[in-house]
Amino acid sequence: MSKKKILIFDDDTIILEVISIIFKDGGYDVEISETSHDIIQRVSDFKPDLILMDNWIPNIGGVEATNLLKNHEDFKHIPVIYVTANNDIAYLANSARADDYIAKPFNLEDLEEKVAKYLF
Repeated sequence: MSKKKILIFDDDTIILEVISIIFKDGGYDVEISETSHDIIQRVSDFKPDLILMDNWIPNIGGVEATNLLKNHEDFKHIPVIYVTANNDIAYLANSARADDYIAKPFNLEDLEEKVAKYLF
């Protein structure tokens, strides 16, 4: 069985590093990006099974990037988990049409459980 793929968009390099290590150790294939303006190209190239999307990410922001994905016929089925420290995370995730959300700072076990829920 091939590894499940997770694409992570976050401009915080420490968070990217930690999450990458956790999921790689968990047997996932992980790719990261510190910007979201090329989301369609990145998704097209990597073909992720799930996306973790930060709200505050250059150049177009998480809501717009997620909407681009959800408006794309080939990629709208890919689950997106919105990850942000905003107080209005439920509203933002809903505006982005994300499938789920988790607030920063998050518990790694909670994040792993959310990811597993969409991948198995």
